[in-house]
Amino acid sequence: MTAPKSAAPQPCIFCVAFTTENARETHTLFRNDLALVMLNRYPYTNGHLMIAPRAHEARLFDSTDDSLRALIGLTAESQRILSDVYHPDGFNVGMNFGQIAGAGVADHYHMHVVPRWSGDSNFMTVTARTRLVPEELDVTFDKLVPHFKNIRKELFQS
Repeated sequence: MTAPKSAAPQPCIFCVAFTTENARETHTLFRNDLALVMLNRYPYTNGHLMIAPRAHEARLFDSTDDSLRALIGLTAESQRILSDVYHPDGFNVGMNFGQIAGAGVADHYHMHVVPRWSGDSNFMTVTARTRLVPEELDVTFDKLVPHFKNIRKELFQS
């Protein structure tokens, strides 16, 4: 399943996740003053995460050094946690800048961390515009959130 398209402007999912009280509602696994980690609501695989800076910016070069350090540190921690919990065979890690490049949220950049397993791709996305993900988001959230509570604090020290 892909994100539904709407003519009406939608609030930024990352900005909402930074301000909401209910982390489960936005599937936010970790957040601090600089960045957050959340589950992708339309995942390619189980454990598909997004890491975003607090600042609502469209381009990396607009970010502060602290934001960039937090982004890459959380990307590394996310990969480590996903490795420990899901034992994938590999990862796709990357970013899309601008709608033309495939960014679903074009004006607030973010990193995707997608665990991959041998044989996990299927024809459904191509033929039916549908993704088969065997685990519900709330189950994934419950598996991962305890690991993000123990995240290394030194990631955010200059």
